[in-house]
Amino acid sequence: MDTTGEAGGRGQTGSEAAGLDSDDAAVEATETFLAHRNLLFTVAYEMLGSAADAEDVLQEAWLRWVRVDVRQLSDQRAYLVRITTRQALNRLRSMKRRRESYVGSWLPEPLLTTADVAADVELSESVSMALMLVLETLTPIERAVFVLREAFGFGYDEIAAAVDKAPTAVYQIAHRARRHVEARRPRRTVTARQAQAATEAFRRALETRDLRGLLDVLAPDVVAISDGGGIKQATQRPIIGADKVARFIVGGLTKNRVALIVEPTTVNGGPALALHVDGELDGVIAMCVEDTRITGLYFVRNPQKLTRVESETPLTLQ
Repeated sequence: MDTTGEAGGRGQTGSEAAGLDSDDAAVEATETFLAHRNLLFTVAYEMLGSAADAEDVLQEAWLRWVRVDVRQLSDQRAYLVRITTRQALNRLRSMKRRRESYVGSWLPEPLLTTADVAADVELSESVSMALMLVLETLTPIERAVFVLREAFGFGYDEIAAAVDKAPTAVYQIAHRARRHVEARRPRRTVTARQAQAATEAFRRALETRDLRGLLDVLAPDVVAISDGGGIKQATQRPIIGADKVARFIVGGLTKNRVALIVEPTTVNGGPALALHVDGELDGVIAMCVEDTRITGLYFVRNPQKLTRVESETPLTLQ
């Protein structure tokens, strides 16, 4: 008797059926990972402040993800966030040591972001350069807990599983980290239109080397930080105060007599300026605006950190 079936094909052996099951599982794992990739990247980036390191973390998370039988998981999204968080924590601890030898001031790697990121108040604030700098003052475990709780709204039990701590300990860490950040984070008291207006006024003053124009738009206690990474010239320490910042900017532009083109852009969900010198991208200035004046200037010149400012990076909290 023919046991291969009457439809014109032979029957599947046990090993072949297992092979198909394995292929189906691989397809499902890939589709699930890609569906949550933007979320996982956002988690890793907020923890690390580096797109390059965040991409490495996602690669490490993927290698662990494909070893898991995803059909046995009750919450695949939570599991993906868990393994991404663990890899990011490992990377963050090693980065802390690397940054001790970093030349000059360190700033997060700026990301060219989409319009929907700028329109999402919670998302744009969570990835803003100003807040990312505040997060640098937390310990790695505090940063992980704060990001997962405050930005992504994960429960204490979920965070505990991701960071290998008891839920009660996570609650205490979250409370401590929140208090630390709240004491240092900038207060956004302007609309998007007001922030754009301040950015435009700053742009005009830059292009015309207008000292008075700069003083008008800079807050009295403005802080300017520049990051050249030892590759491009940058100040070794922050410059504080409107008069010092304005005179430093005008003095530098006048002294170097460069052909400067300043273009408005959006990085990390907020208004920024891309500076082109002699036709080449020289750096990106992100800004923090409070009470219609600029309180923070974050000038990234390190060319190794400018690879994500010409194509948009999708970010999400979902």
